[in-house]
Amino acid sequence: MSAAETGGAQVKSAVRTVELLEFFAGSPGMHTLAAVQEAVRYPKSSLYMLLRTLVELGWVETDATGTRYGIGVRALLVGTSYVEGDEVVAAARPALDRLSGDTAETVHLARLDGTDVVHLATRRSPHHLRPATRVGRRVPAHATALGKALLATYDDERVRRMLPRTLPALTERTITDREELIAELGAVRARGWAADREESTVGLRCFAVALPYRVPARDAVSCSVPAARLTPAHEQAVRDALLDARERLALATRRL
Repeated sequence: MSAAETGGAQVKSAVRTVELLEFFAGSPGMHTLAAVQEAVRYPKSSLYMLLRTLVELGWVETDATGTRYGIGVRALLVGTSYVEGDEVVAAARPALDRLSGDTAETVHLARLDGTDVVHLATRRSPHHLRPATRVGRRVPAHATALGKALLATYDDERVRRMLPRTLPALTERTITDREELIAELGAVRARGWAADREESTVGLRCFAVALPYRVPARDAVSCSVPAARLTPAHEQAVRDALLDARERLALATRRL
């Protein structure tokens, strides 16, 4: 085998490793070898050897029977180091704390990754009725206030290239038509904030603003409120608090 062929095989192996880890990251829980093979479509023998290697290195774990596989603790360590080392996350902490205190609602800092948003930091509401949340959660951008706030910083043609004509529905209220979404993004640009009307989770409303330290924006901050607790006065207070947080974050991130 030539050096070029060896290099190609090594690259292919690296790609498969990353794809396999991304499968586990996006599919929580434990999976049989057959289920993993059906998802990734690798030859079973190659997949088994790759899984054995990743188990030995701690990137993948097995259950007590050794026949089911899931994401390993090494992936957590890498993910944690990404968040802990991120300059925006560090700079945003005081503003997130202030926003959480001002609204008494759940607050998120998220980043656009392709056509999804990924939660980088969160502050949980003190109320018993509050949304489930975690750092690392990935949600389609078109169905969230965070995503709309970020997509609105792109021009319409770029959004058309990024998103398909028909968008997947997370709830009955999700906008599934790309042109309808683009029309809403125009409204987001005009008013300076985005809203999610139970489009990602039934019973949950969300409001968000993009951080202006980069254009198009990469990061956004949101406040999520159970619809049962959202009055017109509380909605206005949440939006005002978000706009204030955006100004504070603009100052905190101006040199990043």
